[in-house]
Amino acid sequence: MSRLAWSLLATAALSGPAGYFAAAAWEDGQRIAVNATKFDFTVTEIRVRKGRPVTFVLTSPDFMHGFAVPDFDVRADFVPGRIVELTFTPDRAGRFTFLCDNFCGEGHDVMSGTLVVTDE
Repeated sequence: MSRLAWSLLATAALSGPAGYFAAAAWEDGQRIAVNATKFDFTVTEIRVRKGRPVTFVLTSPDFMHGFAVPDFDVRADFVPGRIVELTFTPDRAGRFTFLCDNFCGEGHDVMSGTLVVTDE
């Protein structure tokens, strides 16, 4: 099994039923698996550290959802059946909204979560 597959499995195991996930640390930063299905992300709160690179590993089985963090001008598309990686380094601390910015039908407006960036 590839390192990416192992990291996705480990990420899924660490993400709790409430949708909270504290990112796993790697030499090159943090990697966070985010899966999107109609009207839902697998995580609703993501915690990262300011100044440390973070890579979102995006997957979707059903639709080309969007992943956007408008406060950081960061976005990518989930491509059904493929793994898409989005890397950025948060430059300020706070609570920021991430959301699906590709309309996916009735219920799309509740498809969002919170990115918590800490100074620690």
